[in-house]
Amino acid sequence: MAKSPEEMAAAMIANLKEKTGKSLEQWLKVAKSSKLEKHGALVKFLKTDHELTHGYANLVAHKLLKSDAGSATESGTDLVTEQYTGPKESLRPIYDKLITAISRFGSDVEIAPKKAYTSVRRKKQFGIIQPSTKTRVDVGINLKGTKPTSRLEASGSFNSMVSHRVRLANAKEVNAELIGWLKDAYNSAG
Repeated sequence: MAKSPEEMAAAMIANLKEKTGKSLEQWLKVAKSSKLEKHGALVKFLKTDHELTHGYANLVAHKLLKSDAGSATESGTDLVTEQYTGPKESLRPIYDKLITAISRFGSDVEIAPKKAYTSVRRKKQFGIIQPSTKTRVDVGINLKGTKPTSRLEASGSFNSMVSHRVRLANAKEVNAELIGWLKDAYNSAG
């Protein structure tokens, strides 16, 4: 049975000292001493200067910045609501329509909100939903081996955890074509 992102993080934390020589608390001190405040910069620092794997560097960065779902839940923060407040509030119907469609793929779909985006997973992540600007939601999709089109772009620098991106300005753009791509990614993640 697939583990939730929180269960996977707990397992990584439990194995951190054995695998890296330091506990989470020790790695948090190392990361904090860097005085870096951006997730990507922290991950790069931990990988480059301390030779952590991407997974462990990502975990430490999320824990330091309290930007993972587990940290946010502990603090009582509703990450999805925070993503879609203020100038991005008008984008919430896009998110809601996507989540409704994705949830119908199967009972094993996991919705895992983060600080800046929401991960959609099966046994592994198959997509992300991110309110990137005041006027656009980006949907990242893992469709390795699929040729980009004018709508299904290569992800480029958008997010290294997905292969493609679709830009959405309104909920009407959540159509059968997009849901089909997400369903293909879901099927591949199983």
